[in-house]
Amino acid sequence: MQEHFAILGACPLFAGIETSELSALLDCLEAKTVRAEKNGVILLEGDPARYIGVVLTGGVQVVREDYYGNRSILARLAPGELFAESFACAGVPVLPVSVIAAADSAVLLLDCRRITAPCSRVCAFHSRLIFNLLQVVARKNLAFHQRLEITSRRTTREKLMAYLLAQAKQAGAEHFTIPYDRQELADYLGVDRSGLSAELGKLRREGVLRCRKNEFTLL
Repeated sequence: MQEHFAILGACPLFAGIETSELSALLDCLEAKTVRAEKNGVILLEGDPARYIGVVLTGGVQVVREDYYGNRSILARLAPGELFAESFACAGVPVLPVSVIAAADSAVLLLDCRRITAPCSRVCAFHSRLIFNLLQVVARKNLAFHQRLEITSRRTTREKLMAYLLAQAKQAGAEHFTIPYDRQELADYLGVDRSGLSAELGKLRREGVLRCRKNEFTLL
């Protein structure tokens, strides 16, 4: 686990906690490492909503499927980022989403009850973890509202442009890279892939943007 301490040190959940304390912290929390190949399931919809995950290597997607099996990507997360913390903190009995490996990945799973419950060892870092966890949940709530603002647009074109403009603003430049391929972008926006491809073609012909794979330039 020590080879991942640099990633954990950059994770917002462990902000303000010294690297020298991480071994004792992970031992107290009974943390466990889970590995999955690309497209492998890390957490499955319907599993108990107990665990907070931290991506160590690779990357994961948080996905939801409707009754007919249509998939929607809620988030894609890189090393150092957290997943499932909102559900664990909310105390819902089961997960309403699945967490899938976007590449060969390793994740750290922490039982939320070990963070929020009083510790018999009176570990000093518990109060810091709780404070950090509240901040993470609040930031994720802001990101959720941003996604809702994008996906609530009426047309595929409006959703696509709202997303791309938000990405350009985040990058601070007209040229930027997004974390999704075409199918994943369609799943994120909640639109049909063929319709998305058609809109991208129109925007290119109109001189609004240039794109190649997941690289975009707004003109």
